[in-house]
Amino acid sequence: MTKPSAALVFLLTLVSPVLAQAQTVSKDDDAALREVVRKYVDAREARDAKAVEALLTADADQLVSDGTWRHGRDSLVQGMLESSRKNPAKRTIDVETIRLVTPDVALVDGRYTQVGAADVRAMWTAFTMKRTTEGWKIAAIRNMLPAPPAK
Repeated sequence: MTKPSAALVFLLTLVSPVLAQAQTVSKDDDAALREVVRKYVDAREARDAKAVEALLTADADQLVSDGTWRHGRDSLVQGMLESSRKNPAKRTIDVETIRLVTPDVALVDGRYTQVGAADVRAMWTAFTMKRTTEGWKIAAIRNMLPAPPAK
């Protein structure tokens, strides 16, 4: 049997605490996190600035598929409403995975689809959610267009 390299031991030392912090998602948290995503989609579809705002932390940020990076709740709300105005597509998000990074931070991944009059955009989205005294809030959103496979 070979002895593990120093680099491997070092890497495991760094990663082990992170892996140990991963939490099992309770049924209540799973339902609450999915509900935030549902409310987000509904608020975007309704173009309801107050409803979108209520779902975001004050320091939330969003990296959208065209590379625009929005910082702060007001910037996100304004950008989302402008995006919905320019692109009146029907938006859906189907949550695929939920993982608690810590008891108060969750990563929610899903398929994000926009069906417009002329096209369909199939993307991925990742929400970083933070548990607050008011419940789960969106702290960050990352929207991604799938890249073609590397050759």
